Amino acid sequence: MFVLGVDPGLSRCGYCVIDARPGDARAVALGVITTPPSDPLPRRLADLQAELRSLIVEFTPAVTAVERVLFQVNVRTAMSVGQASGIAMAEAASAGSEVVQYSPNQVKQAVAGYGGADKLQIQQMVQTLLGLRTLPEPADAADAAALALTHIAMAGYPAAGDPDPAVGGPGRGGRLKNGVGRRAPLGAAPAGVPSSPSPSPRPGVRS
Repeated sequence: MFVLGVDPGLSRCGYCVIDARPGDARAVALGVITTPPSDPLPRRLADLQAELRSLIVEFTPAVTAVERVLFQVNVRTAMSVGQASGIAMAEAASAGSEVVQYSPNQVKQAVAGYGGADKLQIQQMVQTLLGLRTLPEPADAADAAALALTHIAMAGYPAAGDPDPAVGGPGRGGRLKNGVGRRAPLGAAPAGVPSSPSPSPRPGVRS
C-alpha cells in the first residue's frame, strides 16, 4: 500500500511515496516540486497542481498525509502554504485517496520521539527508518517522508526500519522534480535515494 506524504509549499513542495509492506516500509519516490517565484501566482498554482496530480496518478496512494497549516507570523508565507496544502488535499481526495493531516509537533513526536526535534534530527531519523544510504535532502523532502511515516505509525501499519539496499526497484525509481513541469527521467534518484535501473521516460512526461 502506498502512502504519500506532502510538505506543502509554493516555492518548494516536498513529497515522498512510501510502500508500506508487512515488516517493511520503502521509499519509492522522494523529492520536491518547485515553481519560480517570478511566475504569476495562477501559473504557479496550476503547475503545482499538475505535478501533484501526475504523482498521484502514477502511484495511486491509498492515503495522503499533509502537514497541517498552523499560524505563521509571515502572512504571505502562510497564504502560499495554505494554497499549496489545499491543492494537495483536493487532488488526493478527487483521486479517491484518504486525506489526513498532522501538525509539525505530531510528526516530530512520531518520528524522532519528542516534539522539539530539529530539521537535521528529522532527516537522520528518516534516513534510519527508511534505510537510506545518505541523508535525505532537501529538508522539504525529508519532512514529506516524515509525514508519511507518521501516518504509518499512527495507523498501526507495519513498522519501518529494515534497511533497503535497493530503494525504488526496477521500473519505479525515486525521482526529483526540479523546476516547473520538469522531472528527472523515471528511475533517476534524488539525494538520499539509491539509484535503480532507469526505464525509458513514459510518453507525455516532460524531461
